[in-house]
Amino acid sequence: MVKKKIQFNTDFLAKIKDILVKEKKRLESELENFTTKNPHAADDYNAAYPEFGDKNDDNAQEIERYTVNKPLEITLENYLRDVKKTLDRLQAGTYGICKYCKEPIEEKRLLARPTSGACVSCKKTLTNEA
Repeated sequence: MVKKKIQFNTDFLAKIKDILVKEKKRLESELENFTTKNPHAADDYNAAYPEFGDKNDDNAQEIERYTVNKPLEITLENYLRDVKKTLDRLQAGTYGICKYCKEPIEEKRLLARPTSGACVSCKKTLTNEA
């Protein structure tokens, strides 16, 4: 299958790239606040298991903090992955093409959600919206 290349205004693409680069840095920074980077797997972070002490209250607090941080880690990692894939599509010149209908995605949608890979029509069909 041949991927369509779309020609967006240079200013528009620069704006999208700026948004994505800033978001990538923000996500990485947020992940660094409560995780460590996995040295054996790129783009993988591990929520640190906190150590507050050996008392029952300390142990409960450790478990509570970890159970909050682990899902947050997964959510941030997934969004970071989407941002990086979007930057790759931008670099390849295939940014802004719907992965389902292969038509251009409206600039308005891309500004609202720069990582979007689907046009509004296809997204509504996928989510069974009217």
